[in-house]
Amino acid sequence: MLKKVLEAIVSIVLVIVLFFFLFRMLPGDPVAAMTRDRVTSPQQIAELREKMGVDKPVLVQFGQYFWDLLHGDLGESRLLNNGRPVADMIAERLWPTILLVGSATLLAVLLGLWLGIRAAWRRDSFFDRSQTGIALTLWSVPQFWLGLMLLVVTGGLFPSRGMHSPDAAPDVLSQTLDVLHHLVLPCVTLLAVFYAQYMLIMRSSLLGEMNADYLTTARAKGLRDDLVRRRHAVPNALLPTTTLVFMQFGQVVAGAVTVEAVFSWPGLGQLTYDALHGPDLPVLQGVFTVLASAVVLMNLLADLLYRVLDPRVRTS
Repeated sequence: MLKKVLEAIVSIVLVIVLFFFLFRMLPGDPVAAMTRDRVTSPQQIAELREKMGVDKPVLVQFGQYFWDLLHGDLGESRLLNNGRPVADMIAERLWPTILLVGSATLLAVLLGLWLGIRAAWRRDSFFDRSQTGIALTLWSVPQFWLGLMLLVVTGGLFPSRGMHSPDAAPDVLSQTLDVLHHLVLPCVTLLAVFYAQYMLIMRSSLLGEMNADYLTTARAKGLRDDLVRRRHAVPNALLPTTTLVFMQFGQVVAGAVTVEAVFSWPGLGQLTYDALHGPDLPVLQGVFTVLASAVVLMNLLADLLYRVLDPRVRTS
């Protein structure tokens, strides 16, 4: 366990180093973006570069950034909200992303597991072939394209942008219903793509258990087929899918970036999209550091959880 924790810490540090130098390769100059369409003297530009710290060598900038990061300081925005702490901006946008990603993941897991179990238990039936074909098709579709198609198909039945309506009543119930109304399209977009993973993995895992000896023994005892499936086959087949839920968290978050941009959902994805236009390097570094750390921690949790659920891993 200690080894896994140390590996997670090393992974986070490597991600921080990679993102810092990768973002320095982006085209665009934050000082030029800030002074665009403004009469600015060379002295003022030099002062801005010194204030932002971009006048120093890249290694010096990285040393200062890493030192501040160790003290919980993600820096300050240079373009989107000039001088505002990046940590405050991330905290403000975190809840909408958690709401969107959490809702889509929960529904995708429930739908994927149910369809995967039914498809495996009816192997080679019309239901199995049709659901597998649909899942493979949706898994191959880019999220942003599917979101655009949903906007066209629904024809204005659901809000196409934002999280709130300006004319919504101020009471709690009306505000909640308004948010849920805005949540439908982006949530369905992520759900349609990501449920397929859980469905296909659950189907494959359950098929691997179908001819196991313990199922033959359970049937020999006279148990009904649905009890054999529910009490014996499904719990064992759930192990790979359970860890997949945590390990695929990063893909869901990555998909949310493009989906939030399509629907102007005010989360971390939309914040990343806005920061790329500058580029606002502190905001980009802060968002990707938080997201990458979350992915690494989810993978660590998945690995530890698998050891709890499967005793064979602990004894190996």
